[in-house]
Amino acid sequence: MKVKFVTRKFTLTDDVKERVDKKLSKFDKFFGSDADANVRLSSQGYEENIEITIVAKGVLFRAEESDKDYACALDRALESIERQIRKNRTRLEKRRALIKNDAPVEAAPDEEEQISITKVKQFEMVPMTPDEAVMQMNLTGHTFFMFRNAETGLINVVYKRKANDYGLITPVE
Repeated sequence: MKVKFVTRKFTLTDDVKERVDKKLSKFDKFFGSDADANVRLSSQGYEENIEITIVAKGVLFRAEESDKDYACALDRALESIERQIRKNRTRLEKRRALIKNDAPVEAAPDEEEQISITKVKQFEMVPMTPDEAVMQMNLTGHTFFMFRNAETGLINVVYKRKANDYGLITPVE
């Protein structure tokens, strides 16, 4: 797994790098060497934050934790990613088999949690800027909003983050 570090108000030492690399190496059995991990370390007041994003074959796993000590936050973030992997293991294996064999693999019914879509919404996508989309999202009271970006013509999503700021998701071309 390739690990990339980004820090903000945090001193990245060799010990920290080694600890994170060692802890992330346990996920190599799930992802192999072609996975990318982005580790963002920051310090805010008395808390240290860690955000780990692992991307492997188009599948994204992400965890964000805060604690007084980065090591505790790291452990909790890794536990969260491990839970995500366990929860989605059957789906991931099924997808991997589809890619390799182009043939579906049937999973045992009790292994996989059933996904149930209970509501479908349709709406007209009027081109707007990300700022207008955030305003529209706040007016509807939702935590995310999908829109057609007036500048690029592509479908984007704005969302509200935990720190009461906003994020923008754009497709890779």
